[in-house]
Amino acid sequence: MKPLFKNYTCEFDKNEKRLLANFCKQVTRQMGNDQRFAQDVKALTSVIDKINTQSENVKFTKDEQMRLTVQLKENVKFLKKKADKSWFLVRWFHKSLYNQYNNILITYFKD
Repeated sequence: MKPLFKNYTCEFDKNEKRLLANFCKQVTRQMGNDQRFAQDVKALTSVIDKINTQSENVKFTKDEQMRLTVQLKENVKFLKKKADKSWFLVRWFHKSLYNQYNNILITYFKD
């Protein structure tokens, strides 16, 4: 049976918080000037604030978690594709980032 309410609280460690905050900042910089992504920018800015201000437990809204999950999935797909086509040193760097984002996605944002 499907649960009636879903818990949107995540407990990140220091490295995961820093990685997610940098990721959200980068995404908001890339989408910041386009009005089509205004809702995404607003949600990700709120995520940045929550990650930076709260303690280990971060409570997201449904919209914030959904938009962050979509962006993380797209980033994981991009990094996987980039790592497969790259030269050795660049592949090593992209593979490391891919593993970090994929672990966060699997651990906290599993459907």
